[in-house]
This record gives sequence, structure tokens and C-alpha cells, in this order.
Amino acid sequence: MPHSPSAHRFSWFGLACHSTLWFSASAALAQTPTLEPVITTSTRYDTNVLDTPASVNIVDGVQLRADNLQINLSDSMGSVPGLQIQNRQNYAQDLQLSIRGFGARSTFGVRGIKIFVDGIPATMPDGQGQTSNIDIASADHVEVLRGPFSALYGNASGGVLLVETETGKAPPALQANFGAGSYGTYHYGAKASGATGQFDYVVSANRFTTDGYRDHSSARKNLGNAKLGIQLDDDSRLTVVANSVDLTAQDPLGLTREQYESDPRQAAPQADQYNTRKTVQQTQGGLVYERQMDADNELRAMVYYGQRHTVQYQSIPAIIQANPQQSGGVIDLRREYAGADLRWTSHLSLAGRPFTLIGGVSYDTLSERRKGYENFLGSASAPTELGVKGALRRNETNDVDSLDPYLQASWQFAPDWTLDAGLRYSTIDFDSDDHYVNAANGDDSGSTRYRKALPMAALRYQFTPKTMAYISYGRGFETPTTNELSYRPDGESGLNLGLQPALSNNYEAGIKTELGNGILSLAAFHIDTRDEIVSAGSLNGRTSYRNAGRTRRDGAELGWSGTIDSNWRADLAYTWINARYRDSVDDSDIRAGNKIPGIASQMLYGALAWAPAEGWRAGIEGRYLSKIYVNDANSDTAPGYFVASVSTGYLWRQGPWEWNAYARVDNLFDRDYVGSVIVNDGNDRYFEPAPGRNWSAGLSVSYQF
Repeated sequence: MPHSPSAHRFSWFGLACHSTLWFSASAALAQTPTLEPVITTSTRYDTNVLDTPASVNIVDGVQLRADNLQINLSDSMGSVPGLQIQNRQNYAQDLQLSIRGFGARSTFGVRGIKIFVDGIPATMPDGQGQTSNIDIASADHVEVLRGPFSALYGNASGGVLLVETETGKAPPALQANFGAGSYGTYHYGAKASGATGQFDYVVSANRFTTDGYRDHSSARKNLGNAKLGIQLDDDSRLTVVANSVDLTAQDPLGLTREQYESDPRQAAPQADQYNTRKTVQQTQGGLVYERQMDADNELRAMVYYGQRHTVQYQSIPAIIQANPQQSGGVIDLRREYAGADLRWTSHLSLAGRPFTLIGGVSYDTLSERRKGYENFLGSASAPTELGVKGALRRNETNDVDSLDPYLQASWQFAPDWTLDAGLRYSTIDFDSDDHYVNAANGDDSGSTRYRKALPMAALRYQFTPKTMAYISYGRGFETPTTNELSYRPDGESGLNLGLQPALSNNYEAGIKTELGNGILSLAAFHIDTRDEIVSAGSLNGRTSYRNAGRTRRDGAELGWSGTIDSNWRADLAYTWINARYRDSVDDSDIRAGNKIPGIASQMLYGALAWAPAEGWRAGIEGRYLSKIYVNDANSDTAPGYFVASVSTGYLWRQGPWEWNAYARVDNLFDRDYVGSVIVNDGNDRYFEPAPGRNWSAGLSVSYQF
């Protein structure tokens, strides 16, 4: 019988002893104690992180891959304050990712956050995103931008996550890697990179399989990623990127509290009954053209196109689908998406002081063909087979287009003072054509448009070359997704066109200083949101959404990462957030003062590692999350927890060969805890359990020509 989650109490003494311990790194992490500039691109100014008037963190690709299976971003992003990223142990629903509480309501995919992979949006124009096409094996770095600057990315701008693939370098190299872990988990892949003449390239292919920690949670994913650079002449460069994903995953569904405490590894009975599962095939590509027009002017143009096909089998009971308004228990969704971004950067002078001006326009379009089928054969009252594709119950075409001109400026109006300002004007059009119309199901076609000006401003003061402070403001804008517009909370037919975008005012003050061989950052933020979009619950198998009036988020973030000496590295990240409803909402469980569900009020992460250039290395890591409310009523919680991990590895070089092996144990003290929650689940299946003590090990071999 597993231990009750309440049996594990958090100890501040234990945290003090363990939370500063971890970092498993390969030899590339070994540095001399000299802090080199780290350049951030998320604000579009390409500035040093220390000089950027925003909360921004960069996680290097070497850190992403350090002594783990290279499957989930959640394994290596703990050092980013303000970022709550959870592994659901369910590859049918993607990672659970939120920044400063934005995105916490998502039951699948990513909301409230803009995601880009090599400049191509992984977030669609309606604000719905996913992380399944991120290739950790070939990533150069991941950049996380939080706070007011995020407004300059438009819809779903609670934060921004940018992933960049490595750029090939000489000499050419080949790498193969293999890893294995608990629960029948395997990951293997190959990567080729190099540069010759005017060309550079990186090509990566990976395969991941697992039986899953829980019953009915096996998954298989094939992932390919490629980046080709062509130096056209001394002033211009063309980059070609391509990416492909093929995913098949079972869905164990969430558990009720009673089910979780009885057996956290079980699947919900409905998962087996209806064989809940999901398949995804996605292919996309893009071109980026960059040209230095002259010493002071730069042009950047990007275009992309992609296709994504998703089929998902849900556990909606057959008898419920007898309702003529029901759209079935099988989703068949085909999406085509494309877009372009044109940007001009000028380095000028204003009143004799440096002045940078950026102007651009982005256009994104999404066309989806959504069909719904019954998940049974036979009659709803006496089905002959469950978990199969039955009769058609939904057929519609949804089109979303967004057009966003933007302007940014940065003016160093005095030797130690810099003013940044920007404005983006977002126009998002949504149009739905219903093709499934009959006597029992009327025409649910409809359209709507959302428009909003999104200003942003920041003032920075440079106390010394190593210390700066800033204040900033930005307006955020988050529209409903196509899924959230699909169903009305009153149960009537037709689109939920009364659902309004959420608008937020984001305020931040921060300070950064070079401390030792790292950057210490401290930021405090205050966010007021109007018309927060929340779940209105489930009715006859459908999840609908409503606006919840006003909400408030107050918080603080502290972080430091760096090397202690040539062989030691440490990371520390702490987040405190008070996210709550300010208004009560009629006919709901929302009351003024209730906490917004899905958000941990405190997160603490610490890591320490010994990582010499070659030979043995070792590290230990600790992570604490406070309790998380699972619903608007705040009637139940996922308890807080502390987990620790240890790892060791060995790197050996001989001539052109490099061998790098590692072994790792996660959840070292075998805690029982909830890894993520399904917010406001209509069946009280809120809990997605995390695994107990588990292991992984791997080996990579590379050869340089």
C-alpha cells in the first residue's frame, strides 16, 4: 500500500540541507571564474542579460542535456524563477507550463505563453501552444522572458519561451546517444553538425519510447530537427529550418483523491474502458533572411508553414452522446498554419545620444478542419464496442488570422539612464463555418474580432558597470482559443462568443548585479487582470469557459546561477506569488479572495555540481513546491512536496573521440506526491501522480572529423 501524501511533511531544515544541491554537467560546463556576457534576444535588442531591463533567463543547451534522458524540458528548467513547468506523466497532454500563473488553467497544451522554436511560433494565432516539437538534443539554448516586455509578442503574452537550435561549426562531427530509465523508458538518437565554406548545418533525429509510470500511459515519439545556414554574401544570411514530430500516446486520465491515495499508478477506469489515446503528426519549415543594409540598419524577414494532424479518443460516456448537441468522443483535428514577420532595425542618435528603433509587422494564419465522432459502435444505450471511431457528430472549419504591427525604441538619454518603449497593435479575427447541420443540430457558425493596443515601457539606471535597476510596465492580452470558444457555459448550442479576452496590466521593478561569477537578479511584480478566462466546468462531456472578473498576482523572484571556481557550479531560484480572484462570480465557485487554482505560491530550487573538464563529475539537486489548489472553490489541494536528485558521470576524450556516460536517481527519498493537477476537472479527477524513486542512465559517443 503506498504511503499517504500527507505522510510526507516539508522540513525547512531539510530544505536548507538539500535544496542548494545539484547540477549535473558535462565538461562544457567547466569554466574559469570569469563571467562572460550572455546575450539575450527575446527583447529584440540583442543585449547582455545584465543590461536587459526585464526578467529573462537563458538555459544553455549543455545544461538542458546535462545528465538526463533529454526528453522533457521540465527536467532541466528548474533554475528559472517564475516558471512552473510540470511533467504530467501523460504524453497525450504535453507538459504543464505557466509563467507567473499565466497558463495554469490549461488542461492540455500551453496557454497564456508565447512559444517560438527557431523563430517559428509554436503558439497558434488563437493563443494555443504546444512543446512537443522541441528537440533538446540539438537545442543551443532556451530563453525565458517574463513580465512587461512579453506584451510586445501579442496574444498569449503572460511570458515568452524561445528555443534556438545550434548553429553548425567546423570541424564536422557525428554523435550518437542512448539512454534508458525506469518504467521501460528508452531514448536514442543521432546528430550531425558542421560548417564548410558558406554553409553550416545541424541535423538531429531522436526516438523515445516508454511503458509509462502509470497504467495505460505508454508513449512513442519520433522527432526530427534540421537547421541549414547559408552565408549569401558578406552582408546577408539565409537560415532554413525544418521540424517533424510523430507521437502516439495513451492517456491515463486524472485520478480522484480516493483513487490517488489508493494506488497512484493506476489509470482511471474510463481510460481502459474507452482506450483513451492521442496521435499527433506535425511537419513544419521556415526561412529566415537577415541582411546588414549598412552600418546602422538591419533587415530580418521570416516566413513559415506547417501542418498538424491530431486524433484524440476521449472517455465521454456513450449515453451522454445521445444528446443531439453532443459532438462525440473522438476529436479529429487537421491544422494548417503559416505566417511571416518583417522587421527593420536602425541604430540612430537622438539628442546626441544612442537611439535604437525597431519597426515590424507579423502576420499569422491558422485554418483548422475539426471533426467529431462517436467513440462507440452500435446504439448509445447499448454500444457494441467502445474506444473506436463511430458516426460523425461534428464537422466545422475554423479560421484564425492575426495582424500585428509593432514598434520598439531604446534611448540612452544619459550616460547611466536608458528608456525603452514599445507598442504592438493586435487584430485577431476568428471565423467558424459549421458543416454539420441537421434538424437536431442547427447552424453554429459565427465570427468575432479582437483588437487591442499593447504598450510597454521600461526605465533603467546603471549604478555601476556590474549593477543596474529598472522599473517597467506592459499591457497583456489573451484571447480565447478555438477550443474555448466552442461551447457555451449555459449548455445551449452555438459558439461562446460572449467570452472576452483577458486584459492585464503588468508592473515590475528589479535589480541585477554581478555577484561572484554569476548574475544575481531580484524582481517584484504586480499584475491586475480583467476578464480572466477560467473553466466554467464540464457539462455532458464538454468543457466550457467564462470570464471571471478581476484577478491579481503579486510576487517576487530571486535567482543566481554561476560557477564558484573552475570546477564547481551552483544554481538557486526562488519564486513567491499570491494569485487570487478579486471578484465573486455568480453561479460559480469563484469567490473574492479565493486563490487561482493550479499555481504554487512558493517554489524553491537549488543545485550544486562538481564538473571538471574531464573525468568524474557529480551533482545533487533539490526542488520544493508549495501546495496547489485544484479548483476555484479551493476545496482541495495537491500537497506541497520536496524532492531531491543525484547524478554522476564520466567524460573521456581520446583524439577525435569523446565518450560521455552518466547515471541519475530522481526522487531520491521516494516521496509520494502529485506532479501536476487538472484544474477544475468536472469529474473531480484532479490529480496526476508523479513517480517514486526512479533511475536513468545513458551514453553519448561523438567523433570529430
